Amino acid sequence: MASSWKLELTRRPRRLRRTPAIRALVAETTLDAGDFIAPLFVVDGRGAPEPVGSMPGVARYNIDDLAREAVELQALGVPAVALFPCLDASLKDDVGSGALDANTLVLRAVRAVKKAAPGLVVITDVALDPYTTHGHDGVLTAGRDDVDNDRTVDVLRKMAVLQAEAGVDLVAPSDMMDGRVGAIRGALDAAGFTNTGILAYSAKFASAYYGPFREAVGSAKAAGTTLLDKHTYQLTAANRREAITEVQLDESEGADIVMVKPAGPYLDIIRDVREATRLPVAAYQVSGEYAQIHAAARMGWLDLERCRAESLLAIKRAGADMILTYFAKDMAKALRAARG
Repeated sequence: MASSWKLELTRRPRRLRRTPAIRALVAETTLDAGDFIAPLFVVDGRGAPEPVGSMPGVARYNIDDLAREAVELQALGVPAVALFPCLDASLKDDVGSGALDANTLVLRAVRAVKKAAPGLVVITDVALDPYTTHGHDGVLTAGRDDVDNDRTVDVLRKMAVLQAEAGVDLVAPSDMMDGRVGAIRGALDAAGFTNTGILAYSAKFASAYYGPFREAVGSAKAAGTTLLDKHTYQLTAANRREAITEVQLDESEGADIVMVKPAGPYLDIIRDVREATRLPVAAYQVSGEYAQIHAAARMGWLDLERCRAESLLAIKRAGADMILTYFAKDMAKALRAARG
């Protein structure tokens, strides 16, 4: 026999969860294609897209195909792409000199994308790991046991100017050298590129989640391992306060946007950064995050579509204004389909 007894409750939070329409009305955080930045990998030549084995659905594109992919992303409402070159080993050396070649791959890619999709925001990485034989983000010290901070920054500021000349909208120093944001801002301004912005990888951690990316750009192959130790310049996973110090330094040196990388394992850092600055905050859902969701889905352990949406919603809820994610295109399609 059913009981007629009822709790005497004034507040019943479940009232606002009763139907999909009510849940949509009270949603505190929502996703939109305009939240996403799509990382894209580019290679030389005219071959077909080269799948990245550890990142299902991700490929390295030749420049023509890259431009077409950029146009498709823009049509889906994705406002920005971040370009990463994968260079032939013959173009790499110990000091990353290929980064200062005025006709290097990523600069040609920038020009092609801006021509094909002039309204798209184009972001380029300012770091030497795609250009070095050792896979580190800078020039090594004389004893080759660490990265030389100031020599590296000297290269990075010149690299940023070349990228600005090619038409990039935002340069993104991802190296974590001390003082590089101020040096890049000074070099850009001196060269007349006062409108070129800086998206600083301000809180970039020495993470185990970068392995698939290093396969994609070839830096892991160059170094012979996916486990490059970059702890002398990237943040240790143990430290929260140090991340805020880095963000505040980059802001003081002229960063326009600050970023946390990785995103999912560092939601607390994203929230800390959001509360510490009024600058826009980016977060990078890195290759390892993407790969593990795909891997678990392929095993039948997770629902791919639901998990990718939940992971991105959590990053935005933590405080990110924009998210670099390899799910950008698929999420944009899914959001468009959901709107009907």
